[in-house]
Amino acid sequence: MTTTEDPTTAAAVDPGPLIRLTIADCAAKALHSAVTLGVFRALADGPADAARTAELASLHPRMATDFLDALTGLGLLERAEGRYRNSVLAQTYLVPSSPSYLGGFVELTNETLYSTWGRLTEALRTGSPQHLDPDKGGFVGDRHQDPAKMKRFLAGLDAYSDRMGAELARRVDWARYGSFTDLGGARGNLAAVLVQAHPHLTATCFDLERTRPLFTEHVGRLDAADRIAFAGGDFFADPLPAADVFVLGHILHGFDTGRRRALLRRVFDAVGPGGTVLVYDRMIDDDRSDPERLLSSLHMRLVSPEGSEYRVADCRSWLREAGFTGGGAEPLLGTHTLITAHKPNPAQEDAA
Repeated sequence: MTTTEDPTTAAAVDPGPLIRLTIADCAAKALHSAVTLGVFRALADGPADAARTAELASLHPRMATDFLDALTGLGLLERAEGRYRNSVLAQTYLVPSSPSYLGGFVELTNETLYSTWGRLTEALRTGSPQHLDPDKGGFVGDRHQDPAKMKRFLAGLDAYSDRMGAELARRVDWARYGSFTDLGGARGNLAAVLVQAHPHLTATCFDLERTRPLFTEHVGRLDAADRIAFAGGDFFADPLPAADVFVLGHILHGFDTGRRRALLRRVFDAVGPGGTVLVYDRMIDDDRSDPERLLSSLHMRLVSPEGSEYRVADCRSWLREAGFTGGGAEPLLGTHTLITAHKPNPAQEDAA
C-alpha cells in the first residue's frame, strides 16, 4: 500500500532552516571573496559609496551593489545614506593592518576546505582521506614540498595562533614556570606571543626538521631568536625537549587513539616534575551533540588517514593513563577546549 504525506502536515513545517543550510556556503564564499578583493581594507579609513568601494576593491559595477549589500546583511559592513563602512567585527578582524587580523585564516580555509569537502561523498563511501590536487593550487598534503605554499599555510595559522597565544598567556600562571615546549610549534608564532607576554620564559618549538628555515626566518623577524629555540625531529622517534610546560595545540587530533596515548606518555617523561601539559583542540562534547565540533572531527577524517577530534572525557583518560593528575577542562576562544594536567612532584609530596 502506497502512502502519501498529508499536505497540511508538510505546510506546517517551515523548510527555511533546510534551505539556509543548503546554501550556507554562499555566505562563506562572499566573505572569502571580500577578503581576497580587499573590501575591508578599502573601507578601513572610513565610509565610501558603492561606486568608490567598487573602484577601490576592483568590483565590477554589475555585481558591486548586491555584493556590498549582502555583506551588510551578513553583519560585515554597515550602510547609511548610501555609504558603506566596516562593521566593528570586520574592522577588528578583517583589516590587514589590524593586530588581530584573521584574514589569513579566512584565505587558508577558502583554499583548503572547498575542494576537499567537495569529495566528502567519495570519502564517506570509501573511508579514504581526500587531498587537494596540487595542480589546482591546493596545498593540503603537499604543502611541505612548496616553500611558498607552506609560508601561506603558516601565515593563515598565525592569524589564529596570535589569539590563542594571547589567551594562553592570560589564562596560565606562567610565573610558576621557566620554560615550555610547543609541540608542533611550526615557525614559532604562538611561542613568540607567550615569551613576549612573559619575558622570563624560554621556549623550544619541536617540529619536523624541514620547518627549521621557516622558523628561523619568522622568529628572527619577530626578534625572539634569543628566547625561542628550534628542535627538529619526529614526535614518536626522537627525544622531546625537556621543559616545565608542554603545549599540544592541534596535535592529538592528527593521530589515532593508540598514538595519542603513546605521545602523551612521551610528554610525561619529558616534562619536569611539578610541570604541566596544556592540550587544546576542537574537542567533541562528551554527549556528542555540538555540530561544529563534530564537523571539525569529520574534516580531520576527511583529510588525514587516522585523525579526528576526540571527546573531553577521552583526553582526560589518556592523560591519567600517562601519569598526569588533574585534567580540568575549560572553553577556549569559543571554538576550542583547553585541558590542563600536571605531573606530580615527589620531592614536594615528601616535604609535605
